[in-house]
Amino acid sequence: MRKLELVMIPLLAVFFLGLGSVPSQAALFVQCPGDWDGDMVPNEFLPDGVTPNPDYNPNVVCMHISGGDGYLRMADGTDLYAFGFGEVPPPKQVPLRRVMNRQSLKARAPAPHIELQEGQELYLTLTNVGMTMRPDLFDTHSVHWHGYPNAAPMFDGLPEPSPTPNMGASFTYYYYAGVPGTYFYHCHVEAAEHMQMGMIGTLHVHPSQNGTPITYGGKTFTKFAYNDGDGSTGYHKDFHLQITAFDSNFHIQHEAVQPLPFADMHDNYPMFNGRGYPDTINLSNNKVTPDKKILNKKGFWAQRANSLVTATSGQTILLRIGNVSTTHLYTITTTLGVPMKVVGQGAAQRKSPAGVDVTYEANVLNFGGGQAYDVLIDTTGVPPGTYFIYASDLTNLSNGDEERGGLMTEVVIN
Repeated sequence: MRKLELVMIPLLAVFFLGLGSVPSQAALFVQCPGDWDGDMVPNEFLPDGVTPNPDYNPNVVCMHISGGDGYLRMADGTDLYAFGFGEVPPPKQVPLRRVMNRQSLKARAPAPHIELQEGQELYLTLTNVGMTMRPDLFDTHSVHWHGYPNAAPMFDGLPEPSPTPNMGASFTYYYYAGVPGTYFYHCHVEAAEHMQMGMIGTLHVHPSQNGTPITYGGKTFTKFAYNDGDGSTGYHKDFHLQITAFDSNFHIQHEAVQPLPFADMHDNYPMFNGRGYPDTINLSNNKVTPDKKILNKKGFWAQRANSLVTATSGQTILLRIGNVSTTHLYTITTTLGVPMKVVGQGAAQRKSPAGVDVTYEANVLNFGGGQAYDVLIDTTGVPPGTYFIYASDLTNLSNGDEERGGLMTEVVIN
């Protein structure tokens, strides 16, 4: 029997490698109505530049993301194996036949940010590029827009009623952005595993009220969290803080192809926007000169979003804060002197059906899994300086075994 096992192992390896060499690019595609030049933007006119394009719709937004694996660098320098979504350039820049190779090990955390205006139509194509470091896995992936109202089962991302693309295949999701608010999106295939491994992103829908000057509390705003009608959710600058966390042992066992410890899952790397403090405020990581400290072990810039909040004294800040951790509840607080006004919760303005204002001020916010708040910070009267947003539970202020890190970022008032 032992001889048979020794023979079967190399045969299985050849089988898996053979599957990986099958040309799968033919199954890749992107869907973007009205786009004929491959830049993922609908064209108003046909190639002659004169004839109107019958498929043109100015409200259509197109995006192409990949689902695969990679590595993330924790703030203490530890590289952890991860899953994630990546951003795929338009076919005009990168032909579809090159996507599988180009997106290998390009998992990002958080996933590419999606920002829409109310009334826009999103065509989101997901291409499954497979697990480079786990060729034994044939996991499908999906996109679930968490909290999306009236989602069609076809596009909801649940593996039971929804298509989930296999390796080397693509699927395009269609969404109508009809309700403004703060949302998440994540893979819903084997959700506890794929979300723990990092397949989570943020999605914001801006209200149609944006662009209309409204004066509220002595300030004139043109940007709002919701269609409030009176300017009460107006702001000058907005920032998003996505709370996620990793269980390092789970990630290590995953890369080692060992049984996954679901029952023992306990996160020890809490993060804002895919980073622990002090990397949360690292601004030197940009597209021109990425900071080598945050480049992962493969030299890829996977964690592109900092969490530094900045404003000029007198401005109003909108914070979109959400918890998408698979194991923990979190309590977030601010330095004394920076009160928060909660104007939205769960992608809904805090206003009763009768129109009564039910907003409230707080210095502490409690987050369950999948819960999001829209918070205004009025910096009028706040002395210039550096303040902090952080977890009140000290065990979440660490990067693994390293103290004074984790779930913390800074608010700088100039």
